Amino acid sequence: MMSRPLASACIGLAIVIAAPVVPAVAEEPPWSERVVVERIDPATLAGLLSADALADLVEKGRALFEARFTILDGAGRPGATQAIVPTRSRRPAENAFQRLAGPDANACSSCHNEPVAGGAGGFVANAFVSEGFESAEFDTLDPQFSNERGTNHLFGAGLIELLAREMTVDLTAVRADALRQARASGGEVRRALVSKGVDFGRITAFADGSVDLSELDGVDDDLVVRPFTQKGVMTSLRQFTVNALNQHHGMQPDERWGVRWTGTADFDGDGHGDELGAGEVSAMVAWQATLPPPGEVVPDDTAWQQAAAEGRNVFADLGCGSCHRPSLPLDSLAFSDPGPVDMAGTLRAGDVENPAIYDLAATAWARELPRDAQGRVLVPLFGDLKRHRIADTRTADLGNETLAQRFVERDVFMTAELWGLADTAPYGHRGDMTTLDEVIRAHGGAASASAVAYRDLAEAERSALIAWLKTLRIAP
Repeated sequence: MMSRPLASACIGLAIVIAAPVVPAVAEEPPWSERVVVERIDPATLAGLLSADALADLVEKGRALFEARFTILDGAGRPGATQAIVPTRSRRPAENAFQRLAGPDANACSSCHNEPVAGGAGGFVANAFVSEGFESAEFDTLDPQFSNERGTNHLFGAGLIELLAREMTVDLTAVRADALRQARASGGEVRRALVSKGVDFGRITAFADGSVDLSELDGVDDDLVVRPFTQKGVMTSLRQFTVNALNQHHGMQPDERWGVRWTGTADFDGDGHGDELGAGEVSAMVAWQATLPPPGEVVPDDTAWQQAAAEGRNVFADLGCGSCHRPSLPLDSLAFSDPGPVDMAGTLRAGDVENPAIYDLAATAWARELPRDAQGRVLVPLFGDLKRHRIADTRTADLGNETLAQRFVERDVFMTAELWGLADTAPYGHRGDMTTLDEVIRAHGGAASASAVAYRDLAEAERSALIAWLKTLRIAP
């Protein structure tokens, strides 16, 4: 989410002389080393897409997600950095691809691949992320310059974003209502910020239109719930995709690095302009948004079944469900793209005449999801889409980053959704914990009481909990 005008942050626009821009080739032989051979007209993506149209878009998105981008597509960014604000490189790049500030991968699936495309990544696929805006030029592993992160899986990501959108609507409605009451009464109004049973603290509204935000808990001052990345700093799949394409591949979507924001079609100076358009990004979003959610897979082994049943009760008794909530209710399965709360640098709903709508209810997996008495879908994420302090001086292992990111404190992280846990080892934000036992014991801060209680359990009970957690699978 941007907090400053993009154009003002671009460095040296007037002094960089780019190579001649190579336009996209309309016709390519089947053996071509260019992988982006078809552009998707964003004008065709409007309103509710039919099942066939959505299936076609999703397939194109899958192909782009798995595509190994080449320099013929514009991969690499010799004149630009990984920063989310378009920023010119201050020094020539020694290597087109490198494992530090990137580009560091040829395909999205290079890192998101376990157990299948869209999944997590092993320790070898760790990425290095900066504070987010401009400080993105570094050539050392020293943690004062970057944070090393493991790769999260994307299954169920469309449901996660829809939950976050509805929670944002709830929280902003509380703020608006408190302000109306304060103006009407001439006094102050203090209100709880609760959505889907998750408590985000309190706000106090005053008659002059100001709001005291000092009691917020686990959400940004604008009350936008940002559900993606370990720190909870990405608003949408679209924002995540746009950022990642530039950082990891040097493929620059024109909705941020194009003429509108930077004044040039070839901001990174690699000789390839308009490397990816809004249509291609939309296809990648559609594929990610329609990935099925993970679930509980009943093991064939009878002893494992019995242990898992006991472990589910241990999980509840330890209080783990206070943050890793077994499910959150979702009112609507209509996924609109572009979404309602993105800001400058990511295509927004106001930038198009009619956003596309992908009806997730039409997917086969959606029909299998449980519903509550009100007919709402119960999304079995085992999370709360809220940030928590997860480390302290006694248990500091999960507070292992020294660089703050996007104004989120170093020991504060988003609750990790547990669905798919069995297929996403290793664990921890850096992916340096090889077992579930290790990462449970490492919980500190807000989760310290549960971690202590876990350590005090009998070995059989700890084993049962692990048995249950190992049933949370990304189904083939």
